[in-house]
Amino acid sequence: MTEKIIEFICPQSKLLVEINQHSNYIHFMNYSFEYIDIILLAMIAGFIFLRLRGILGKRTGFEGKPPQNFQDVIKKINKVNQPIDLSKKFDDEAQIEFIKGAKIAYETIITDFSDNDNKIIASKPLLNNKILNQFNEALKERSKRGHYAEITFIGVNSAKIKEHKKIGKILNVTVDFIAEIITCIKDKDKKIVSGDPEKVKKIYDTWVFSRDTTSTNPNWQLVDILT
Repeated sequence: MTEKIIEFICPQSKLLVEINQHSNYIHFMNYSFEYIDIILLAMIAGFIFLRLRGILGKRTGFEGKPPQNFQDVIKKINKVNQPIDLSKKFDDEAQIEFIKGAKIAYETIITDFSDNDNKIIASKPLLNNKILNQFNEALKERSKRGHYAEITFIGVNSAKIKEHKKIGKILNVTVDFIAEIITCIKDKDKKIVSGDPEKVKKIYDTWVFSRDTTSTNPNWQLVDILT
């Protein structure tokens, strides 16, 4: 009976109690959600860390120290780049390096002689005086006739050392070349005199290169054309 009288006389007090209880519940729930947010953020941060670690890798003993196979590669490159003393040997290694340079020299000389300016420019250091004079005479005759050449160098199919012979301090190396080019000669009116600007032509040459083995100059020179 007393409980009902209290409710009747002061119903607000019961409402306040219920409100306070409800507020405490909400307050408790807010704390719970805050804890859940922290846990979720921690889980997300952990996931991101693991992803970055998987993508970027983890720190190992490699930092600042290249692996052994990398060191071996560097040694081989340095060994190839070291000048070869031709006064003592012209072995397989030296011949491989020589052929690489001979192919470049061959293309440079062929295109320089066969271009449309009728001048020897790019290949001049690669020719001895005899060959240079022969080329210049041929180009003068071409210019007198009012002719000029057009060339497209396709590539060297093969370059093989036929023989190498050392006479005193001079080493001569004979090379057989097989290459493909497109070339023709035109007159001043651009009419084709010889050759075919649409046809690939295979050419065969045997050239002799020479070098003073005691010289510090690494360049070889073309000293003779056999075919």
